[in-house]
Amino acid sequence: MSITTLSSRELNENVGKAKRASRSGPVIITDRGRPAHVLLSIKEYRKLSGSRQKIADLLALPGAEDIELEIPALRDVALPADLS
Repeated sequence: MSITTLSSRELNENVGKAKRASRSGPVIITDRGRPAHVLLSIKEYRKLSGSRQKIADLLALPGAEDIELEIPALRDVALPADLS
């Protein structure tokens, strides 16, 4: 994997070059000589981001129907308070 560095000006002048370079590794784009952005191929981006799931999907707990839950019988029952 090679890392390519391009200035913002170079990127604006030759986007195709940046896209081709991103196939072999990240492309660092600089603003005034300082790294500002990174261009990645979609394959690398997906590898880095992993499988993103929505919070609702995570909270739904797929496969929960297969979990056995034993709830013990309640032995001590609270009595209502006598306020007289």
